[in-house]
Amino acid sequence: MNIMLFHSTYGLRPAVRAAADRLRAAGHEVWTPDLFEGRTFGTVEEGLAFKEELGTDELLKRAVLAAAPYSERGLVYAGFSLGAAIAQTLALGDDKARGLLLLHGTSDIAENASVADLPVQLHVAEPDAFETDDWLSAWYLRMGRAGADVEIYRYPGAGHVYTDPDLDDYDAEAAEATWRTALGFLDSL
Repeated sequence: MNIMLFHSTYGLRPAVRAAADRLRAAGHEVWTPDLFEGRTFGTVEEGLAFKEELGTDELLKRAVLAAAPYSERGLVYAGFSLGAAIAQTLALGDDKARGLLLLHGTSDIAENASVADLPVQLHVAEPDAFETDDWLSAWYLRMGRAGADVEIYRYPGAGHVYTDPDLDDYDAEAAEATWRTALGFLDSL
């Protein structure tokens, strides 16, 4: 698979590069665009402040420009938290998208969003302050109405970005379970 993997609000950190290497080792081609142009942050709040300063339109423009040279190949869009939201936006707008792998995040869905049986897999902590139960229920229904084939995996007790070993959120058991499931998902596409 050709995978476009977007970083979280923390920026392009070692955990994102390690995830890309893990995917490559499983036989996938992976790109990890740096939407923050070298900036990384130690807290969610710092990263969100930078995102607000940059603006959503600019962030999406950077993501589209990063994906455009590869989209004809049929990309799997993937991302961590904020990067998952970006991946979702791009996948729902790309009729050649092969799949969507969301780690720790989702995004709003346009009322007119429509895909043809797009395979989607979401991995998220339970509970997660950024992905509440009510939000996830509504998101699941909207994705289904848009035509996506969605699987959701919840990880009780894990922190928000639980796959990053350099963060306090890290949960080794949940991270390994996520990668096992995600690799199986990618192999099925």
